Amino acid sequence: MRTPPPYWLLALVLALVPSCLFGNILGAQVPVGVFAAHTNVGRGRGSASYDPRQQTYLVAGSGRNMWESRDDFHFVWARVSGNFILSTRASFLGRSVEEHRKIGWTIRASLEPGSAHVTAALHGNGLMSLQFRRETGATTEEDKSPDSLPDADVVIQLERRDGEYVMAVAPFGDTLATQRLTGVRLPDTVYVGLFVCSHNDTVTDRATFSNVRITVPAPPGLVPYRDYLGSNLEILDVASGNATIVHQYRGSFQAPNWTRDGKALIYAQEGRLYRFDLASRTAQPINTGFATRNNNDHVLSFDGRMLGISHNAVEDSGASIVYTVPATGGTPRRMTAKGPSYLHGWSPDGRWLVYVGERNGDFDIYKISSGGGEEIRLTSTPGLDDGPEYTPDGRYIYFCSVRSGRMQIWRMQPDGSGQEQITDDGFNDWFPHISPDGKWVAFISFPPEVAPNDHPFYKHVLLRLMPIGGGRPARVIAYLYGGQGTINVPSWSPDGKRLAFVSNSALP
Repeated sequence: MRTPPPYWLLALVLALVPSCLFGNILGAQVPVGVFAAHTNVGRGRGSASYDPRQQTYLVAGSGRNMWESRDDFHFVWARVSGNFILSTRASFLGRSVEEHRKIGWTIRASLEPGSAHVTAALHGNGLMSLQFRRETGATTEEDKSPDSLPDADVVIQLERRDGEYVMAVAPFGDTLATQRLTGVRLPDTVYVGLFVCSHNDTVTDRATFSNVRITVPAPPGLVPYRDYLGSNLEILDVASGNATIVHQYRGSFQAPNWTRDGKALIYAQEGRLYRFDLASRTAQPINTGFATRNNNDHVLSFDGRMLGISHNAVEDSGASIVYTVPATGGTPRRMTAKGPSYLHGWSPDGRWLVYVGERNGDFDIYKISSGGGEEIRLTSTPGLDDGPEYTPDGRYIYFCSVRSGRMQIWRMQPDGSGQEQITDDGFNDWFPHISPDGKWVAFISFPPEVAPNDHPFYKHVLLRLMPIGGGRPARVIAYLYGGQGTINVPSWSPDGKRLAFVSNSALP
C-alpha cells in the first residue's frame, strides 16, 4: 500500500497551483457568479473572478484562436435548455499585439475544442462577427457585422429563439443592430457563457463583463395577465450604466417607487403593495386596508408622507379607482368617483393628483384635488394619453400620447395648455420620469412592432435618457427583457443617481 503524502505537502501543492488549473486537474466545477464553472477549452488557459457587489466578471484567457476546426480559449459557462437571451456589456482591459483577440458569448454543444457552436465575438480591431460551426470538427463560418465597434463598452446579446440565433450589438448608449442565423442545430441543452481568446498562445488578455444576464423568455403559449414570469428588482447607476439585481421572485412584482429617504422601494405584487428594505434586502407588506387588488399604478407624494394607489374596486365591477393612504399604511380614502382611473403623478405641493381615465371609450389625462372634488380633464385628443407626471418645479406635466401615430413623450402646463411633443423617433416611448433636479427624463421604449397603444409584458425594451427639454437624441441606459411593470411609476432615487426597474425571466 502506498503511503499518502503528509498534509503539509498536500497543502503546499494546492497553494502553489493556480485555482484555474486546480479546477481542471481535479475536474472541479467552481461556480462563478451565475455560472456553474470556468474551464480551459482546448489549449487555452485563463482564469475568472466575480465581484458580488458590482455583479461584474473579470475573465482572462489565452489561446491560439477560435477558428477553423478547433477553438482554444477560456470559458465561463452554465448549462441552459430551450430558448434563452444572453446579454452583457463587455470591455477589453489593456492593449494587445493581436487585433483579432476575441471576447463575447458562445453557445456550444460540448466543451471539446471542435464543438459545434454559435458565437458572438467582438474582435480587438472592432470587428463584430457571428461565428458558427455547424457540426463537430467542421470549419468555422462567419457573418460579419457591417459596422466597426469600439474595443470597449460594447453591448453584446445572443439569443436562441426556436432554433434561430439572433445577435444584437451596439456601443453602450446606442440602439442595437441585429443579425440572424438559421440552419445550425445544437442540442436542446447547451453550454452558454462568456469567453476570452487572446489569438496568441503566449499572450493572456483580460476583459470585464457587466450587466450579465441569462434570461429565459416567455414561452409561446403564455397568456398575458394570467401567466407570469419571474421578476428581478434592479438598481441602475445612471452615470456608469451598471445595473445590479437586488431581489428576485418567481412570480410577478412590478413598478418600483423609491421612498424619499432612499432606504426602500415600494412595488406592487399580486394585488398588494410591499416595502423592500435595501439594507436588509427584505420585503414587508404595506397595510392598505380593504385595497388588496392594487394594480401597478402607485405614487408617493413629494414629501413621502402619502401614497396614492390604484385599486380594482369590487363595488365598481373591478374598475381601477384612485385612493390615497398614509405611506406607513392605513385606511384608503377614495379620490376618483369614476373608473377606470390609473394614478401616475402627484404635484410637488401635494395639492393635485394626475391620472389616466377612460371616459366614453377614450383614455385622457385628468387631475383632481388631493382633498377631493370634481375631476378636471386636461387632454381631449382622440387616442390614448397616459403616464402623466409633474416636474419637480411644478411647471409642467409630462405624459405619453399616440396622437402622432406612435407613442411619444409630450408635455403640457398644469392646466392642460401648451401641449408639445418632446420625442420623435421610431420607437414607442412610454412613462416619462423626471429626475429630482429637473434636468433629465428617463422613459421606456418599446420596439416599433409593438402596437403604439400597448405596453405588454415580456419584450426586448430599452430604458433611455434625454435632457428635460429634448433637443438631443435619447441615450440608452439599460437594455433588458421586460415591459409592463418595468418602470410604470416614478423610480428615481432621491439623489438622482440611480433608477429602480423590474426585468423578467423564468426563474428556477
